[in-house]
Amino acid sequence: MKPGIHPDYRPVLFHDLAADVYFLIGSCAVTDKTRTHSDGVTYPYVPLDISSASHPIYTGQQRQAKSEGRVAGFNKRFAGFVGGGQ
Repeated sequence: MKPGIHPDYRPVLFHDLAADVYFLIGSCAVTDKTRTHSDGVTYPYVPLDISSASHPIYTGQQRQAKSEGRVAGFNKRFAGFVGGGQ
């Protein structure tokens, strides 16, 4: 392998902001931020909006969408209208 062309693979501290959970994972993610982990070591730090700790598919929590869709709302509004082209 050529030296100097490969990304730096190292432990990186990822922080899920929604669930306030930290993950220490090997990664090539580029960041200029650092944070000290609970083990006392300072690692490169990457904040995340969502991860497996807060995503509804992984947590089993489903968000409530609107109770009725667009078609159901249309049918409800125009249910009494009986049109005939006559």
